[in-house]
Formats: sequence, structure tokens, C-alpha cells
Amino acid sequence: MAEFEVGARGTLQQIAASLGAHKPKIARLEDFLNSAGQRGKLSKKDRLRIVDAALLVLEMSYVHLPLKRAMHAVDPIQQLKLLRFRLSEMKESEMSPAMEFHRRMLSIFGSARDLHTMYLLPKPYRDHVAYLPFLIEQYFERRGGGEKFMVSRAVAMGDDEPDFEPGVEVLYWNGVPIRRAIEINGDAQAGSNPEARFARGLDNLTIRPLDSSPPPDEMWVDITYKTRAGRIANHRQDWLVYRAGELESASLVSKNSSKKRAAIDLKKTRINEVKRTFFGPTEIRPLKSIENTLYAETRTVKGRDYGYIRLFSFDVSDPDAFVAEFTDLITSDEFPQQGLILDVRGNGGGRIRAGERLLQLFTPNRIRPELFEFINTPVSLEICRAAPKSWNLERWAESIAESVTTGATYSSGFPLNSDESCNDTGQVYYGPVLLITDALSYSTTDIFAAGFQDNEIGEVLGTSDNTGAGGANLWWYEDLMRAFGGGAASPFKPLPKGADMLVAVRRSIRVGKRAGRPLEELGIAPDRRHYMTRRDILQHNEDLIARAAAILATKPVFGLSVKPFTARGQFGAIVSATSRVHSKDPGAKISRLDIYIDGRPWKSIDAVDGEVRAERFVIGKRPENRTQIEVEAHDCNNKVVARRRTAI
Repeated sequence: MAEFEVGARGTLQQIAASLGAHKPKIARLEDFLNSAGQRGKLSKKDRLRIVDAALLVLEMSYVHLPLKRAMHAVDPIQQLKLLRFRLSEMKESEMSPAMEFHRRMLSIFGSARDLHTMYLLPKPYRDHVAYLPFLIEQYFERRGGGEKFMVSRAVAMGDDEPDFEPGVEVLYWNGVPIRRAIEINGDAQAGSNPEARFARGLDNLTIRPLDSSPPPDEMWVDITYKTRAGRIANHRQDWLVYRAGELESASLVSKNSSKKRAAIDLKKTRINEVKRTFFGPTEIRPLKSIENTLYAETRTVKGRDYGYIRLFSFDVSDPDAFVAEFTDLITSDEFPQQGLILDVRGNGGGRIRAGERLLQLFTPNRIRPELFEFINTPVSLEICRAAPKSWNLERWAESIAESVTTGATYSSGFPLNSDESCNDTGQVYYGPVLLITDALSYSTTDIFAAGFQDNEIGEVLGTSDNTGAGGANLWWYEDLMRAFGGGAASPFKPLPKGADMLVAVRRSIRVGKRAGRPLEELGIAPDRRHYMTRRDILQHNEDLIARAAAILATKPVFGLSVKPFTARGQFGAIVSATSRVHSKDPGAKISRLDIYIDGRPWKSIDAVDGEVRAERFVIGKRPENRTQIEVEAHDCNNKVVARRRTAI
């Protein structure tokens, strides 16, 4: 593509040079749309097939349809029927441009406000992203008030306008006050609740994936901003289009998975990948980094070290390997054991197994996985009966069939991950754990946060009043075709021109104190709220981490060690335990250790002032088969506060 001037400052060469070795293909939005209009034509037959497929998907497989109709007063089914009627009455020569049809389909699917249920545009839109070479973020000058917006990151584009830089305050967007511009953009997004819609309006403001968003209406944007020196200035920037076809993440691998256990916000995943491409790397020096998934570091607050893990995604190819690697990380000698801050802001989800299996590492409690339900329709019943055995759907079939007589809307609920798989490792971290969420925490991350609360692992600190509220297992349109075997008898026919759809097939409902409460729309309300500050945005979340550390500092810290030994044909173990409790809760210290051998009670050891010092005991003759030692630490209130399993 030819070089061009980028708005008021910089050239394509300067943008590409700032990205180092990675030089993506970039074009102006106007040039891209002119080219795409010629390549992306749809016939009347193509459009009718897409609409028919959408009707079948939403009416017979979409699990949240009753909820969305009630909460948003919308009827996407009737909208599709009207669209189909109008198309059928038109002649081929009367067809509007393909983009008008795509916009209408995006609007109908978007009216349900569900990022798990989407219409995806075909090529050439599928593998392109419209973007501006800077990010805008929200912060507060005081708790709950003084809201402002700033440029937080920008691609280096020369010296034509040096005052437009990270840290400047954004005032207007094309003459519209910036907050109102974000609200308008948010109304076009599929956020389930007002918090999520506003957060998505901001997140999507300067990055628009064209597979799931219509192209911007304007070809350029005028930004009115206040410089660091207090001067009011304007910056004009062309919309650019980036060919992002290489951003094929593990979420697309799940499209061909045999178990269909993904829950991901595909749009947010794409936005995050574009941010990594254009606005990374950062100055962070992590203890460990798993590419595209997480980084870990030590944060020191008031002389105490805390482990901090920023968990960007659960979109991993091997959930079990991910959990094993995570376990190695938090049990390593260099990782702080006095407290752990888990930050899942902006995490769009991924493999449900990865999220649910992670919870057991932080608590002595036995994890209860969240439950999932189908909507009761003839198609749901046939899917559960006809799908490949490896999908393990037969257990839902009986309750769906019974709904003919009971009139129930939803099937019985079953976990996607077995109770055993969620508890096969057990607790390995004994310091207090705190979870940080925001309104962009979605999908598997919603499920993870719900499990964190429902299993009483620790407190949730939110930078928004709610999470994204996306509680479902999504399937691709191709999955619905495969469930029926893909033959001529299948009601799901191939889509033309590479168009595609996603649908929420199974909804998640909560367990524990909030048993039966759906995640969709309602999400996770944090225990405490933090308002992001200017220092948070520009200085590596300093105030947010300080707030999290202040909460963790009031929680007890335990240590529990079990070291097996064998000698002279005998085997046994050396156990030790420590307590560090806040002065306001002295009863939280360890009072005793209960020891179990292969699940049977064997011995109890009293603690002295909250400690057990290297207690050595012989269990018996060296076992021929594998033997498991499990140690429970009880506090003064007889509550289990730590647990460790060790096999010999």
C-alpha cells in the first residue's frame, strides 16, 4: 500500500518504524472501504440464506432470548422476519449495498446486547481492524467524582504536533463532549449492563474490529484536548485500517474443539491483540510472562512484598498445562507468599476449564463449579441426542424432553467441568488472595469471578460497579452444523461468502449463596470499588495496587508444609505450619492440624501460638501403592484455613 499522510502528524513510514520489526499493512479507512465495496458483494439469495440461518439460530438455540426480550424490550426474531420479508419482495437490481445489509444484521444481533451472540462479517472485513494510533482512558481526580479522560498511549508519529502526547486531557470528540461521545458509541455496543456498555464504548472508541463492528461513519476524527501546559488545542486524525489476519488466537482453535467449552468475548480479544501490536511492549520487568496470557511481578507496598498477576486471557490451547504452569509460578521460591493480587481487568475469557480449574489453587474449600443450562427447544433436544459422544451432552437430554410436559424454559443445570477436575490439585497458595475486576471482565472471566465469590476465596475489588455480565458457553455456527452431522437433514446450512455467527448455547448459573442466579446481565458486583486515578494510568496502577495491598494487609497469612520421607522400610512426613494474623482477628491463627491418610483420619497435632514446628511422625511400613497425605489446618473457630495434599 502506498505511503500517505496520517492526519495532522506523521506518515505511514513513521508509524511502521515505531513498531520495530513488526510492520503491518495499513491503509486509510476511505481507501479500504472503496476497495471492500467491490470485493464484498452479496446477492439476494446470499442475504436470504444468512437471514434464515440467523432466525434458526436465535429462535431455537439462543439460550438468553427470553431474558433479553424481558430486560431490553427487544424482539430480534420479529426484526429478522421483517428483514426477510422485505428482501424477498425486492428484485436483485433493487438490493442495497452489502454494507447496509451487514449493518442491519449487526444491529439486530446487537439489540440483544450479548457479545456471545454475534453476526460476523465475511471477508474482506473479517480480517481487518479500523483504529486510531492512540488510546483514551478514564480516570478520577477524587473518589466517585472529578471524571476525566486522557490520552494514555500513542504510537510515535513524528514531531509535527509534540503537544499531543500521553497525559493530555481529551475534551471533545468531533465537537461532542468526550463523555457523551463515549456514551453514543457504547449504545452501539453489546454490553449487557450500563457499566459494561460505557466501558465498551470507551474501549472500542479508537479500535473497531470490522468483523463485528460497522466501519466508523466518519473518515477522520477531530480531537479537542488540553495540553500539559493548559493550552486548548485540536488534533485531526484519519481512521486507519490494519490487516489483522495474522491475529489468529487460541479462541479460533476452540472452534474445532471436540468439547465445546469456550466462553470468550471475541471482539475484546481482537482489541487486546491490536493493543499489544501497536502499544506494547511496556516497561514492565515481570517475574514471569506467558505470552498473550499473563505476566507476574512483585509489588512492594509499605515494606511488604505482594505477588501481582495480570491475567489477560483464558484463551489457551491446553487448559491443564496452563494451570500446571500457573501452579509452578505461584509456588516458586521467588514468588511472594504474603499476598496475591489477581488482576483480570479487560480479560475477555477463553477456555472455561482453564478458569474453573485455577480456583482450587487459592482456597482450602472444595470448589463447586458453576452450572450450565440449555434452553428447551426441539433443536436443543436434537443437538443433545445427535451430537458426537465426546461432547458429553446426553445428560441434558432427559430434562429437555420433560419440558414438553413441565413447560420449563430451561433444562437442568450441569457443570461443564467435573467436580474432580476442579479439585484434583487442591490449595497450593496460603497467603490471602484478592481479585481485581472491571466492566470488561467477560465470559470465562465472569465465570471465574463468580466462582471466586461463590467459593468464598477472597474479596473482589472492582474498578467498575459490575463485570461485563456475560455468562454463557458460546458455539460457532459451524458447531451447530457439526452437532447434526452436517448432512442434508441438518437444518443448519453453510453460510455464503464466509459470513459467520456465534451464539450463546448454554447459560451459566451460580452456586453457593447465590445459587440459581444467572450471570448474564447481572454479572459480579465487587465487594469494594476503586476509582482509577491519573497515577494509575500513567504510573503502572500505583494507587490501585496500594488499595489492594491495604486490604490484603488485614488478612491472615498461613504457611503449611508437608515433606514425606522414607527410611528403613518406614514412611512418614514432617509437617509444619505458621500463622500471621491481624491484631483485630487473633482467632484466625492456626489451632491444630488434622492429618488424613488416604482419606481416613490418622492424627491431630495441636499448634502452639499458631505454629507447628517441624513435627516428624512415622505412618507405617513403606506402601506398595501410592498413598496420599492430606493435612488440614484449623483456626481457633474450628474453620479450615489451609489444606495441603502430598502423595508418596
